[in-house]
Amino acid sequence: MTLQVAAHRRLRQRSLGGSTVRTAATIALAGAATATGFDGTGHAAPRPAPEQIKATVDTLYREAETATEKYDGAKEKADTAEKRLRELGDEAARRQGRLNTARDALGTIAAAQYRDGGIDPVVQLLLSDDPRQYLDGAEFAERAGIRQTAAVSDVRRQLREIGRLREDARIELTSLRSRQAELRRQKKTVTAKLDEARRLLAGLPPQQRAAIAQGGDTGHATRHGSGARDPLVGDPASVTAPGARAATAVAYAYRKLGSPYVWGATGPDAFDCSGLIQAAYRSAGVALPRTTYAQINAGSRIPRSALRPGDLVFFYSGVSHVGLYVGNGQMIHAPNPSAPVRLAPIDQMPFAGATRVA
Repeated sequence: MTLQVAAHRRLRQRSLGGSTVRTAATIALAGAATATGFDGTGHAAPRPAPEQIKATVDTLYREAETATEKYDGAKEKADTAEKRLRELGDEAARRQGRLNTARDALGTIAAAQYRDGGIDPVVQLLLSDDPRQYLDGAEFAERAGIRQTAAVSDVRRQLREIGRLREDARIELTSLRSRQAELRRQKKTVTAKLDEARRLLAGLPPQQRAAIAQGGDTGHATRHGSGARDPLVGDPASVTAPGARAATAVAYAYRKLGSPYVWGATGPDAFDCSGLIQAAYRSAGVALPRTTYAQINAGSRIPRSALRPGDLVFFYSGVSHVGLYVGNGQMIHAPNPSAPVRLAPIDQMPFAGATRVA
């Protein structure tokens, strides 16, 4: 072993000689020349323009939102699997109780037979001082035999059912562990995307960060000075929803304007995009699925030209974002971690479809 290491070291030393060293030196000098520009002055890599940073951050947010929807879907399935596992455990406990009762009944019958000694009925009749009393007892014993057969059958049935429940629980536990692994993967993806977006935003001046949060031009601090409407301000009284449930959902969304975006949140104080929609319609007594992918199929698909307040509007080719339409080309949505729940035009993002659920 020592000889092999020594030989390896000699070989490595020889490989650094001659042309290899010259090549390494050439590369090092070329790098130094690039760094100094041949004039002795160091130049850092050019900083991306604010517009480039905004584009990158927007992409990171979209990718994080896609991962968030996958996380939400995996969590919903994990919660369902966990609930089913608890139900199976409760049912198995009930079955075990019934099995114990059936075993007790079988034990009582067996004990009675043991006390009687299992004597042949004809012999018992011959030895009996009162044949009539014996015949009455024999009839009882026959019924007891029937009960014994039924008790054995009940025990076997209970054992089969408990075995089935245990197998179902094993399958459900495997599913739960798979969902939990998916949750960890998606959480890691979301966290990495959001951390990178925060890092990029932290390098911008406050005014440009504010402009990105408002969805505006990074070359301007804000558009409010030009008389534009504050994207957090709305007038729910001006919205006429087509039905009571849609009106309740819209009113809920208006009350949540300014609430922070938190991925995976469904309220009442923070939301992600699909979590806001689910909470809004939950307040109206309508149960919607957790993810955008499922929500788009939760009602009747409608064309953009037929939109009415309360409709769900979806964006991007992967249907990774959703908002609640409130009329006049506007929606309320939870955009991303740098922007709270707000009003926004639906043409702000690539339109993917719409659904009416109420």
